[in-house]
Amino acid sequence: VQLVESGGGLVQAGGSLSLSCAASGRTFSVLDMGWFRQPPGKEREFVASISRSGGSSFYADSVKGRFIISRDNAKTTVALQMNSLKPEDTAVYYCAAKSSGSVTRRYDYDYWGQGTQVTVSS
Repeated sequence: VQLVESGGGLVQAGGSLSLSCAASGRTFSVLDMGWFRQPPGKEREFVASISRSGGSSFYADSVKGRFIISRDNAKTTVALQMNSLKPEDTAVYYCAAKSSGSVTRRYDYDYWGQGTQVTVSS
């Protein structure tokens, strides 16, 4: 599976940004999808996940109520809408896919994109 993220950039605190991830190479609808992020000098951390049908999603406490994950199985894409952005949201954001395992554990994800930078200025 190949994953390609897009949509990162620079935004002021309080603003919004939408990330997109395009998948190819395997039947997208059998994969659970997730977004992770890696702030400067820190470990990669879970942000959000969505089940293969799109019927179930899960968020890290730090983004709950501000971020929304969605997917379009027909277009084989997954999106992350980020609202009310804070400087602490600054990170490289990664799209990931898995066929089994925990939704929050990075090591259970089998496929990763190259990442896209999101910078939130104060």
